[in-house]
Amino acid sequence: MKKITKLVAIMKAIRRKFSAGFKAKVAIEALKERESLAELSKRFEVHPNMISKWKQEFIEHSAEVFEKKKEVEDGVDLEKLYTKIGELEMENDFLKKNLKKIGL
Repeated sequence: MKKITKLVAIMKAIRRKFSAGFKAKVAIEALKERESLAELSKRFEVHPNMISKWKQEFIEHSAEVFEKKKEVEDGVDLEKLYTKIGELEMENDFLKKNLKKIGL
């Protein structure tokens, strides 16, 4: 009996890590509300509090899906800025060299 108790204690102490895909799947199922949290908990073998947490995070961050386009647009602007910096550095180096040649 003691061995079983120790085994259960060890299993409870092991922390499981869930993939983002799994969390999203569980959160979506919770949002559908076709099953209770207890049923989902049993089905996915996850504590109901965890399901509630994932559901809340899913709701809070769902708007970010539609912000991807803006990030891509910002990336294009960033590329232009890096190009401009490179051009200005080359121009600056050119001017420094020529000023040294004429003694200024």
